[in-house]
Amino acid sequence: MPTSSSPDLSAHTPMMRQYLSLKAEHPDVLLFYRMGDFYEMFYEDAQKAAQLLSITLTKRGTSAGEPIPMAGVPVQALEQYLARLVALGQSVAICEQIGDPATSKGPVERKVVRTITPGTLTDAGLLPEREDRPLAAVVFTERSRSGGAAARSRRGTGQGSTEAGRGTGTQAMATLATVVAASGRCTLTTLPESELEAEIERIAPGELLVSESAARNRVVLLERIRLHARTAPVMPILTRPDWQFDAQRGGRTLCEALGIQTLHATELQDDEAGQAAMGALLLYLGQNIGQPFRHLQPIQRIPREAHIIIDQVARRNLELVRPLQEEQGPTLLSRMDRCATSAGSRLLRDWLLAPLQDRDAVRSRQALVALLLEKDLQHPIKRLLDQASDIERIVSRIMLGSARPRELVALRDSLPVLGACVAQLQAPLGQDADTEPALLQALQWLDEAAQVDPAIAERLGATLLDEPASMIRDGGVIRPGFDAQLDELRAIDTGCDDFLADMETRERERTGIPTLKVGYNSVHGFYIEVGRSHADHVPTEYRRRQTLKAAERYITPELKAFEDKALSARERALARERVLYEALLAELRPHTAALQRLAAGLAHLDVCQAFAEVAGQAGWRRPGLLGVPGLRVQDGRHPVVEDMVEQFIANDCELTPQRRLLIITGPNMGGKSTYMRQAALIAILAWCGSFVPASSCEVGPIDRIFTRIGASDDLAGGRSTFMVEMTEAAVIVNAATERSLVLVDEIGRGTSTFDGLSLAHAIARHLLVQRRCLTLFATHYFELTQLASHEDACVNLHLSATEYNGRIVFLHQIHAGPASKSHGLQVAKLAGLPAGLLRNAQSVLQRLEQNAADQGPQLDLFATEVTQDHEDGTNVVAADSSAWENGDGSSSSPHQPDAAAWQVLDELRALDPDAITPRQAADYLHRWREALGASPS
Repeated sequence: MPTSSSPDLSAHTPMMRQYLSLKAEHPDVLLFYRMGDFYEMFYEDAQKAAQLLSITLTKRGTSAGEPIPMAGVPVQALEQYLARLVALGQSVAICEQIGDPATSKGPVERKVVRTITPGTLTDAGLLPEREDRPLAAVVFTERSRSGGAAARSRRGTGQGSTEAGRGTGTQAMATLATVVAASGRCTLTTLPESELEAEIERIAPGELLVSESAARNRVVLLERIRLHARTAPVMPILTRPDWQFDAQRGGRTLCEALGIQTLHATELQDDEAGQAAMGALLLYLGQNIGQPFRHLQPIQRIPREAHIIIDQVARRNLELVRPLQEEQGPTLLSRMDRCATSAGSRLLRDWLLAPLQDRDAVRSRQALVALLLEKDLQHPIKRLLDQASDIERIVSRIMLGSARPRELVALRDSLPVLGACVAQLQAPLGQDADTEPALLQALQWLDEAAQVDPAIAERLGATLLDEPASMIRDGGVIRPGFDAQLDELRAIDTGCDDFLADMETRERERTGIPTLKVGYNSVHGFYIEVGRSHADHVPTEYRRRQTLKAAERYITPELKAFEDKALSARERALARERVLYEALLAELRPHTAALQRLAAGLAHLDVCQAFAEVAGQAGWRRPGLLGVPGLRVQDGRHPVVEDMVEQFIANDCELTPQRRLLIITGPNMGGKSTYMRQAALIAILAWCGSFVPASSCEVGPIDRIFTRIGASDDLAGGRSTFMVEMTEAAVIVNAATERSLVLVDEIGRGTSTFDGLSLAHAIARHLLVQRRCLTLFATHYFELTQLASHEDACVNLHLSATEYNGRIVFLHQIHAGPASKSHGLQVAKLAGLPAGLLRNAQSVLQRLEQNAADQGPQLDLFATEVTQDHEDGTNVVAADSSAWENGDGSSSSPHQPDAAAWQVLDELRALDPDAITPRQAADYLHRWREALGASPS
């Protein structure tokens, strides 16, 4: 097949020359080439589409002496095929016939009118209702580690050094811009490059744009992002020319899109990286939708400190929006999503993935939830919200000129919904002076969002039928009586039969021909038919149009005039409806900002009513927001698990600056992971503004949530289970602060017992002493429970279990102190291991326990010398070799004690310190030193 860069197409047919020329302009997408009632694909596009869509691949005709591979889809089924391709991350260019076949010489003129890509979707049929698919662009910069502001942002691409060679005095930063084409919402955030992967996974973009220089310099980072972003089988990362990331060009494009003269009001005036990223997004959107992108909402600049940072590991382990195992398993999102609207579900998703740190904003949400619950308004409000359509996306299609008639009718019916909701919310308050200020603020914001010009609803009601056709091209959209010209054209079209019947009656009477007929066919148009037996009575003004076997067909000047008018009436009526409809869309566009505020208010209220519904059904309580770090939960439950079991055992949890580390022990399946996860989920719900599953709760400020729960090999990244564990642990110990909430579960299992124990101990102590964060640390290393006896801020807890008739019973109740045993063999029995195998394991266990008892007390991790590593300030433990002595007198140290050493040890064991004098003690010490070969000085 000829490639898109083939210079000579002269050997091809005219049709293939046209196709290949268009394909050369869109080499990276499938080209849907309109031919009659089908969109056809040829050559490699046909082969690829046949594989992706499971459609027939054929070969028809030849061009340049070779058969043409060909595959096609019907025009009427376009959307369903596009949806399947977009879900696979595939982009499609739609090529339409724009010329007139009747007047064209050679192939009809064709043009690509739009390009469908995963990040630029606006069609309702292609978008997931309850998720956004933003388009994202990233610009890399560097800033001084001491200065805080951007030290340098290279104009144009903003791309600096390579991944390996960054200066020690600067920090690699990334500016990430997003635009949701379906709604116009756009965000801008600047964050350390190390956090970029987690942020991209959170926002789940449909596509990511990077400059050519960034693609060269960040190969490893971008490939990791591409593989780990879970928005499609593989998220497309598109490399764009550096000039598209020019900051000055981006600034001008942004001003045009926002309809402003300067960027001062957007806080982007001095942000070259932000201008570059936004400019690249708007240029790409304009190229693909076929027109400038003009419906941007105000840019949301998101400071890193505005939200609680939950990285991709924590989001995955806590199952916020995706289950760990099953594709359709329960998540926090599925538990909380009682939203009446799809826009509410999308907003809920955003809230759960990025809880707030602003206490005032959270209290405003809480107050609204509390009002709904106290006045039992959640169900009436939900019934009202059920009447609201997806205004946010409809407005976007209005701006693009692609809104459908039924969407505008749905918009008309949705306009009064928020106002009615606000009225219901305000009614029970009356003039109550004790109303919470946060509630008054929330209601005022909703009331302002509900204020939409009533002329919009009046205009929509006067223009559109109550039940219009689904597409404007089908007609039957504009209300009768709205436009006199349209009414006249419709009257001609619908009154055709009456006219023909009336004319037939008149002509029979005038000519005296009783069998005269007036009719119509699609080939010859209107006619008057007279049998041959009455040919002598035909008036002279009749003109012969067609001769049949037994009759003649005629046309008269009157019938010809009606024919010209009638045959074009339907086409002219459709054209007139299209003109009126486009005028309606134009009238609605100036109201875009008000409609977007209305949509935001509806979504906000919808999420709050979903919170209220869940809280009312499950008996959740309003959490208090503290000013200092901490988490106090009484009778806490796991918000997802409690909905799946008949009876959930509630537990308390207390984390404070004086109680920072909880060491949690207990058997497998005893509930340690559930207990830790529920603490984190309660904190997330609290800072989202929701009530929480507890009888009481107070939560302090949280800046980040970390988890180290479970691990498996990362085969693609070439990392073992232990390497994955240590990588995740490194992130935590390097980034956690006093306001961080950390969950660590069974760390150190992927290596030898002593290595794992020592690392687990060092990590726990580092989090406690150095990072001072709030930590829940689950472990099977009982030696770690000794930490509580040496550190006041460390507390031991355990999940209880008991054995009954040889079987283990999990009580799932948290108690103070360490667990007495792990019950591992009983859990193995529940898993179905053979009885013989378990008897053998029991025998081995008894021997190990006997050896441990003979050896002496449990390993004391604090019988050590602690030295300071002067380079990084971490504690290094030098183990006392006697702690590893075996029960038979041998040593596990590589340096075996000699006979003199054993003699000294025997004397020391036999010595009674209370029965000797100080002088005798000094004599013993000098003698032992000499026996061990030590210098007496």
